[in-house]
Amino acid sequence: MYIKCTSSTNTRGTHNTIARFGDGGDILLNIDARSSKPIYEQIVEQVKENIMKGILQPGDRLPSVREMSTLLTINPNTVSKAYQELEREKAIETIRGKGTFVTQNYQPKKDEDKLQEVRDLLKKVVIESHYMGLGQAEIIAMLEDIYQELGER
Repeated sequence: MYIKCTSSTNTRGTHNTIARFGDGGDILLNIDARSSKPIYEQIVEQVKENIMKGILQPGDRLPSVREMSTLLTINPNTVSKAYQELEREKAIETIRGKGTFVTQNYQPKKDEDKLQEVRDLLKKVVIESHYMGLGQAEIIAMLEDIYQELGER
């Protein structure tokens, strides 16, 4: 159950927002207004990461669009767009009059467009790694570290 949010801004313009939950869990959103990545995409990625790490559990309440936009000092339409994307991906659900929650029975599904996007990103990683002198074993070790960090097996 969502209880309280706090927000701070560092000297580089990055917002650090922590939402505290009744069970003691925190969700941390780092929003970089100077990034070339749209703010709504930053929110989507970070909420999904918090779900994957287990910081956000099924049934946890997220801040309302208005609360989140106030905390991040961004336009409510930006938060609304992020929440709509998360709903489209079935990561969250909005219950009218109650709030927005992490989906109870989320079932990952392969989206062909997203799958191609991931493949393209991995290809860029392999190419960049090659030019940094990293081999396949080192890339796989990094991927395993990332999976471990995110709590995925």
